[in-house]
Amino acid sequence: MNPDPAAILAAAPNAPGFFDGFKSRVIALPHGGHAFARIGGSGPPLLLLHGYPQTSAMWHRIAPALARDHTVICPDLRGYGASWKPEVTPDHAAMSKRAMADDLLAMMDALGHDSFAIGAHDRGARVAHRLAADHPARVMRLATLDIAPTREMYAEGGPGFAAAYWHWFWLIQPAPLPERLIGADPDWYWCRKCCSGSAGAAPFARPALEEYLTAFRNPAMISASCEDYRAAWTIDIAHDDAETGPIKTPLLALWGKDGAIDAHFDALALWRRRASDVTGQAIPGGHYLAEETPEVVLDHWRDFFG
Repeated sequence: MNPDPAAILAAAPNAPGFFDGFKSRVIALPHGGHAFARIGGSGPPLLLLHGYPQTSAMWHRIAPALARDHTVICPDLRGYGASWKPEVTPDHAAMSKRAMADDLLAMMDALGHDSFAIGAHDRGARVAHRLAADHPARVMRLATLDIAPTREMYAEGGPGFAAAYWHWFWLIQPAPLPERLIGADPDWYWCRKCCSGSAGAAPFARPALEEYLTAFRNPAMISASCEDYRAAWTIDIAHDDAETGPIKTPLLALWGKDGAIDAHFDALALWRRRASDVTGQAIPGGHYLAEETPEVVLDHWRDFFG
């Protein structure tokens, strides 16, 4: 695939009602960083976490519907979008899922939410997994989209998985190899990575796509996102190995029938190694389920979150 980013953007559909009723906030964090979040609705708090290489804009087809019954908080993860970008550390700890989760806890503290549910996609779901493992009293329910646990995917993914998820193995290469190559044409890379799945560019509405591309042109986000993957390969697995038991938070795992998770893993079996209360299934769509098949996701999430 040789994408034409300008053509993809020109063909992207508009998104009427893009985050209608939501307000944007920048929340100061205790260590001096900040978290950007879109917040709307009322009721029990529900935290929605985006994936790579996206921002909180990915929830624009999901969040307004959930906000009818919940206070919905959609942050940009540490290192991504409009949130702060930490300095790179040799051990990659600044972009570990534990550090990313700690930012979210501080943000939820600042917003006055002692406990909350989480719906999360891709990298955000890996952050949510760590948050539930480290702080089980804070996370009431956890719903993941199109992932299996990181450690198990690295350990058990075969050559077919490696070919489909080539970026997992490329982004962990020492800096500045991926950073320099991505930075030479970040729009092309973004479209090559995200528009080559089963749905092509169809999941991405123009306002969201414009935000993704703009955010990803920032060299600091490129660097932080590479560090996210380097952490997953190293310190995150060390944190996984140090766990003393499965998480007890009820967990709903959904994944796309047309994606790599369904093709290469038994997602429920892998999740049941890491959590004691797991339900889930494959649903129609590829990787970007919240944007490709939002009504299907909403049907499952409304039942799960109540």
